Amino acid sequence: MKYINIKDFYWMIPSALLSGALLSLIQNGGWLSFSFLFLLSFVLLTITTRWASNHKTLAIIIAFAFILRFGGGVATYLTLPIYGYPDDEDQSAGFVYTDAHRRDTQAWELAKSTQPILNAFNEKFAYDQYGGLLAFSAFIYRYLSPDEHRVLLLVLISALMGTLAIPFLYKSANLLWDEKIASASTFILALYPENILLAGSAMREPYLLAFSAFALWGFANWQENKNKKLLIWLVIGIAGMLLVSPSIALVTLIILAGWYYFDSGRGQVSWWMILIVIIIFLLGLFILSSALTRGNLTGDSPLAVINNFIRESLKWNVFKIEAGSGWVQKLFEEMPAWMQLPFVMVYGFLQPVLPAILIYPTTIVWKIIGILRSVGWYALIPLMILSPLAGAGISQEKKRKVILWLSFIVWAWILFTALRGGGDQWDNPRYRSILFLWQAILAGHVWVWWREAKSAWLPRMILMELILVLVFGNWYLERYIYIGFELPFQQMVAIILGAWVLILAWGIWRDRVQHRV
Repeated sequence: MKYINIKDFYWMIPSALLSGALLSLIQNGGWLSFSFLFLLSFVLLTITTRWASNHKTLAIIIAFAFILRFGGGVATYLTLPIYGYPDDEDQSAGFVYTDAHRRDTQAWELAKSTQPILNAFNEKFAYDQYGGLLAFSAFIYRYLSPDEHRVLLLVLISALMGTLAIPFLYKSANLLWDEKIASASTFILALYPENILLAGSAMREPYLLAFSAFALWGFANWQENKNKKLLIWLVIGIAGMLLVSPSIALVTLIILAGWYYFDSGRGQVSWWMILIVIIIFLLGLFILSSALTRGNLTGDSPLAVINNFIRESLKWNVFKIEAGSGWVQKLFEEMPAWMQLPFVMVYGFLQPVLPAILIYPTTIVWKIIGILRSVGWYALIPLMILSPLAGAGISQEKKRKVILWLSFIVWAWILFTALRGGGDQWDNPRYRSILFLWQAILAGHVWVWWREAKSAWLPRMILMELILVLVFGNWYLERYIYIGFELPFQQMVAIILGAWVLILAWGIWRDRVQHRV
């Protein structure tokens, strides 16, 4: 094979057997099953890494990313029952996410029954709204672990899928832009803490990231080289999304359709491409509405079902935020009704709140997880804010429009998930990370733009964010540890906004002065 040779198996096979043996000690056997999946992981990651680049740096990043994802999954599985909250049913079973625990339980029940795997798509197994990931999980249990419920099998596959997105992103970004942007984007994708946690928790997001990367590679190669054969990767990516989450398949089609339009120019969109997009879009719409109907949502049409779902979700999240926090309830009583949704959106955007997890008392496991997740998101925020500015500075018109289009879609998604997930510090970031592949591309562009243009706006954005963290950090300190200054919420907001206005005004004035000189 071109990207692998017989010598590679000299380290792959012993490593797979040893790793499988170690896991079999934790999971009551399953040595051959674990060893097989490890060997499969090593083979796939080696092939895709060498296919993407000959640089050793990429190989190190991918190896490190896989270790972090699977190692993190094993660590949370072992430590949560001891150092988490033992009264919590999910944590006592070693699960970070309730969704993962419920889906895993149903997958095991289906696997050891005599029912067909395809029964995962009926209403009885409603914990997986779309059924695809449940069916796959049940398949793995039935044929690789029929004798014992070995949760870490699915964690291993999830870690593999989350890592596979990295070489595909690197190859695509290098083809579409350059090596600098490819390196920055893949580095961000590989080390973003939320991705590591999700991939180590057997959630659907790592699968969606991998499918998005497959779709991007097929689309990118077709755009740049007009290679229709590689459109098979686009088909694989969209098909995988339709099984795991049809809504993300629809969003991805919108992203790629806009990309194709801006990159090709007006009037150059072929009729067959339009037809294919329409067919897939309608298919995804039908699958999505059918899945939502399983959740007892009704409507006269697929669009009506989806509209009802969004409307009820927003109402429910506003209610949850208000009911779950006394100070939020007090603020809601003081503010006009029209301000409630914008407040929920801003509150959701800031989740997971960094000052809160730094101060809020919790167990050591949740403290570490919370700090890593929050630091990761707050490090990304300035890059996301500056993505339109960096995109506007691109000299090539088509590439500039593409980046601005991605910025628009990503920000629309971030704000929508802030409303959809509300103040929930788990669902909200999880929804947001579904489109992280595109966020990583934007963040990579901003990072390279800042390094090359020496723009002062990134430090300014960081300063603005630091002010927000310090002001709210004082509020949390006073609330939980009784240290600091007691300030009304309205005064805190006024201080933050006032400081931001001063920084922005000074920055604009400074740039104009330097431009004149």
